[in-house]
Amino acid sequence: MTITQLNYLLAVAEYKNFTKASEKVFVTQPTLSMQVQKLEEELGVKIFDRTKKPIKLTPVGEKIIAQAKNIVNESIRIQDIVEQQKGFIGGEFKLGIIPTVMPTLLPMFLNNFVKKYPKINLKIEELHTEAIIEKIQQGHLDAGIAATPLEFENIIEKPIYYEPFTAYIPKQHPLFNKTDLTPDDLDVDEILLLEDGHCFKDNVLNLCKASQLKPDQRQFYLESGSFETLIKLSDEGLGMTLLPYLHTLDLSSEKQKFVKFFQKPYPSREISIVHHKNELKMHIIDALMEVINSIVRAAIQFQDIEIISPVQKSKS
Repeated sequence: MTITQLNYLLAVAEYKNFTKASEKVFVTQPTLSMQVQKLEEELGVKIFDRTKKPIKLTPVGEKIIAQAKNIVNESIRIQDIVEQQKGFIGGEFKLGIIPTVMPTLLPMFLNNFVKKYPKINLKIEELHTEAIIEKIQQGHLDAGIAATPLEFENIIEKPIYYEPFTAYIPKQHPLFNKTDLTPDDLDVDEILLLEDGHCFKDNVLNLCKASQLKPDQRQFYLESGSFETLIKLSDEGLGMTLLPYLHTLDLSSEKQKFVKFFQKPYPSREISIVHHKNELKMHIIDALMEVINSIVRAAIQFQDIEIISPVQKSKS
């Protein structure tokens, strides 16, 4: 039994198909099938039920796959321990970032980070929070950057910065001339929202106490995956929207006139690096936190803030 064979098992279990699994681990399909069969013969059990389409794990196969994940992960951690002992900050690091953070945060820190740590090979994906947590738990990501608190089992949350909410209010809107907004000024029927799956939408609904409101009473109901779309619709007089502060820094000077702030304490969201409690690449996580924090702290100089948590949903 080898680590390579266990990696083959995990690929077949994940993709439920020998051809797709072979592409994942960069070997031919016959080679993969031969190695899996060889391991089954060595163990004297069938790990996969090949009569099913897609392929399914046998009852004993499910137990073997669970243990194989532990063995493969621990083998990777051995190398991490050696690298930390040598003070080496490098290697592959897989990072997921939520869509409402990625477009503004990544350009701010990535160039500085890769110059400071040229031996780190960052692999970055834009993913919703649920996908980030799932991939961290499966070992497919080393860490994620997401809005917290989330309170998932076995997931550690380390706050990096706190980002205030702002309102984008067009000139024709009744709130345009109001300064120092309060959450009570907001009516969710007039707010253009991001689509489901974005935790920023959950933040907004929580801020508006949306459980007491009825958004389906509006003349039209729209959800978008893009802040740019929401801004353009607001400009057309179809409502207002809320934006994270860093997003407003990229707006033109003309559009900056429509950005309004809330009264202190500023309603804000907490942005954190999240990782599995058994993650060993802490030297890279610490490096990410240091670079991001130093850059964002200079851009966000708000002292009096109040964290608005995402609406807590079932994690089932």
